[in-house]
Amino acid sequence: MTFLIVTVAWAAHTRLFQVVGKIDDTLALLNLACMMTITFLPFTFSLMVTFPDVPLGIFLFCMCVIAIGAVQALIVVYAFHFPYLLNPQIERAPHRALYRQHILRIVLRGPALCFLAAGFSLFFYPLSYLLMAMVIFLPYVSKASSWCKGRLVGPQEPPAHSVEFFTFDLHEPLSKERVEAFSDGVYAIVATLLILDICEDNVPDSKDVRDKFHGSLVAALSAYGPHFLAYFGSFATVGLLWFAHHSLFLHIRKATQSMGLLNTLSLAFVGGLPLAYQQTSAFARQPRDELESVRVSCAIIFFASIFQFAIWTTALLQERETLQPCARFGGREHAFMFAKLALYPCASLLAFASTCFLSRVSTAIFHLTQIAVPLTFLLLRLLVRLASALLRALRGLARPAPGAEEDVRAPLLPSTC
Repeated sequence: MTFLIVTVAWAAHTRLFQVVGKIDDTLALLNLACMMTITFLPFTFSLMVTFPDVPLGIFLFCMCVIAIGAVQALIVVYAFHFPYLLNPQIERAPHRALYRQHILRIVLRGPALCFLAAGFSLFFYPLSYLLMAMVIFLPYVSKASSWCKGRLVGPQEPPAHSVEFFTFDLHEPLSKERVEAFSDGVYAIVATLLILDICEDNVPDSKDVRDKFHGSLVAALSAYGPHFLAYFGSFATVGLLWFAHHSLFLHIRKATQSMGLLNTLSLAFVGGLPLAYQQTSAFARQPRDELESVRVSCAIIFFASIFQFAIWTTALLQERETLQPCARFGGREHAFMFAKLALYPCASLLAFASTCFLSRVSTAIFHLTQIAVPLTFLLLRLLVRLASALLRALRGLARPAPGAEEDVRAPLLPSTC
């Protein structure tokens, strides 16, 4: 939950700085205060989870979210007080006051729910959890309620002075650069956490090296061989998932709110990859739990990658607005991107299925996929071209009927942009 709430705060912050065009020293300090408050969310969330029956943990978490919303509201008020700091579109608008009210209403909705959650935490904390869950899904609840209202009341004419520039509409574009920057930050932190686990747990003690390994550091390090292999396998997984994410957003022209949600869900499971590393590094210590460890690792990798594939699918539904021409159906990069994003879901699903039907060799299959997937990535473009050539050859065997159009392209075959 804390990851999702942090992401909601980040999304609001991203939209907020599409309104603010310039930053002075005061805005920079307010932004720093907002970031500092966000860093307290994991601590307050840990208190809430560790002591679920104690109101103080929930209360502190809610107050932290309220403080974030209050600082964001201060940024809005300050920027509108000095219009030269605003986005040029809003700065030139004749009804800036309406813009300010509209933006403040959206920014303060989440903190208002958390204020109610903080109050209910003192005497009925289950309702507090429900209100905090509503904060996460508020943009989508708002969109659904607007759709229901339109169905019941009927279409209404838009107001003369529309203020929908700042909204949480599912189809409104996000800043693609901010989505990529946030995602890169998550991947970098996850990769760092992997090596921190190595440094913390796998550095042999000097006394043990002397007593158990007769002063041989190489022999002492070889005892941790499975841990290092698990680290390299996990780091390769993080790196290749980032590579697939990077390739995906190279072909995306515009990111929508629904794509942002799917990206957040993917990053949530990417954040669980250090847990997958801990599971695979425990194979040597706890061989009886290998089956469960493989399943947990495969599930984390599958969901991290399948949500990337879902981003691609969502982009294809509006390909004219969201995708570069070469990545659309029939484009020269379409088949390659399809194969690249489908590789990890298929490999992890195969390894997971092996735990059900081939439990004796499931661990070997899992390690084999960790080796095979990076090699497949290296040869993927060649494999896609061979598959495309084979499909063309098969199509050539079935000659078209007289008068039929000869230049018919299958949607997965490469073509020019």
